Amino acid sequence: MTAHENPEPIPEPIEVTIEPEGLKGLLGVPKGAEGLVIFAHGSGSGRLSPRNNHVAQGLRDMGMATLLLDLLTPQEEQDRANVFDIVLLATRLLAATEWVGRTAALAVLPIGYFGASTGAGAAMLAASAAGAHISAIVSRGGRPDLAGAAALARVRAPTLLIVGSRDLPVIDLNRTAMRHLHVESELVIIPGAHHLFEEPGTLDQVIHHAGHWFHAHFAEHGKEDRHVTR
Repeated sequence: MTAHENPEPIPEPIEVTIEPEGLKGLLGVPKGAEGLVIFAHGSGSGRLSPRNNHVAQGLRDMGMATLLLDLLTPQEEQDRANVFDIVLLATRLLAATEWVGRTAALAVLPIGYFGASTGAGAAMLAASAAGAHISAIVSRGGRPDLAGAAALARVRAPTLLIVGSRDLPVIDLNRTAMRHLHVESELVIIPGAHHLFEEPGTLDQVIHHAGHWFHAHFAEHGKEDRHVTR
């Protein structure tokens, strides 16, 4: 029986704090989770974002653990330069990934990144780091190009780029980013969606595509040795 077939109720996410920066997160772990998806939010968003929480709930319903994470403290967010500092955001994402590796109940789970807007650039840059063990990446309305061509070429995690059909500039930027990737990658365009995917049903399509992408690549990871030092 897979996790999403389990009739037991899924526990509500709990608040966690990742030191030493004191980053706040929401961790949700369904029974028998097949992997953990860490969310990297875009500018003006955070762990309480209704859109990202909707996606996270959908992924938990499919049997995946989720960690919605604020990559900056409230004080740091007051400086707009930090919000667009992709290197800083990627460093924080790596710190959260290392925290997961030190947490006994989570350490055996394959890890995926879900990046939205500028958070997608941070996810790509973090995944390009030497020694990164990321099983899959999904970008929603993201700016993976912000990681830079050199970093994109170093990414080893299969990458799914999801963009709304009405988000024309970002479609072009995602296509440009894909040309620098040397791993399995795919661009999915959601009909009728703008940048924020506020149109009815569009986020559910994101959940569908993201969930299947993570499921497929978490399953591939399951064929390998999961007890890897992160």
